[in-house]
Amino acid sequence: MAEPTTRASLGEQAAYQLANVTKTAPVYGAITPRWLVRLLDWKPLESGIFRLNRVVEEKPIEVLCGHNDESEIPQTYAEYEEEPREYILSSINALVNVQTRISDLFSNPYDQVREQLRITIETVKERQENELLNNADYGLLNNIADSQKISTRKGAPTPDDLDELLTKVWKEPSLFLAHPRAIAAFGRECTRRGVPPPTVTLFGSPFLTWRGVPLIPTDKIRVTGKAPKSQILLLRVGERKQGVIGLFQPGLPGEQSPGLSVRFTGIDNRGIASYLISLYCAASVLTPDAIAALENVEVGNYHEYK
Repeated sequence: MAEPTTRASLGEQAAYQLANVTKTAPVYGAITPRWLVRLLDWKPLESGIFRLNRVVEEKPIEVLCGHNDESEIPQTYAEYEEEPREYILSSINALVNVQTRISDLFSNPYDQVREQLRITIETVKERQENELLNNADYGLLNNIADSQKISTRKGAPTPDDLDELLTKVWKEPSLFLAHPRAIAAFGRECTRRGVPPPTVTLFGSPFLTWRGVPLIPTDKIRVTGKAPKSQILLLRVGERKQGVIGLFQPGLPGEQSPGLSVRFTGIDNRGIASYLISLYCAASVLTPDAIAALENVEVGNYHEYK
């Protein structure tokens, strides 16, 4: 049996005990860019309620063109909905607990309370984008008129499909919104036809475009099924354009960003400090033609290029 080797210098494990380790703040891989939140116009509310007053379009407004004689000018008026829709801001909440002994002793170089709050706030904001799309009440996917829904012709999203979608939101379209796999599927169909979509830079990041309208990725639009399918949305954004808008409550106690607040709620008899995170938001489609959906988008088609 070989004799153990006698070391001639300090070992790594012992030396490691004297080393200052350079470390990162906690890295949270579930964070996404949340482009929809950035690209929506956000309207502040006075008391958490938004009433959408629409004109009744079935009632014609009579006008006279070319009044060259003394004929009678038609009398008219604009009719308003008598029971307009009201939106009440929805809340997303989390209660973060931090043991004070931990935050007292182990907060250098990174403050334990700050990091706990930062990660939880990121989670709340991720949920916000999900709710903007999927909420049963105000979520955009659940507020598309049937007349604004079309289906792909052959499954995979083609340039013809997106052109057809543009006819549904032709008044100043702002952006397409789709899962990254749906955007990749569209890119493959463009490449197959020899019409690669150009790119545009927004917020320092490149985006594919079609007919000058950017395709914005979000993983909050689902891909489902064994033969995976998804949807592609087209939005007109902004109150001035009678488009899609976000709603939030300004001036919250402990406000950290628009619609989001952090409040200290106290320390219990176990020495645990608690912080309440609250985010209030909703979305509104001001007119039905502000949003449209391309449905039955197959994202699993690939081609061989020769």
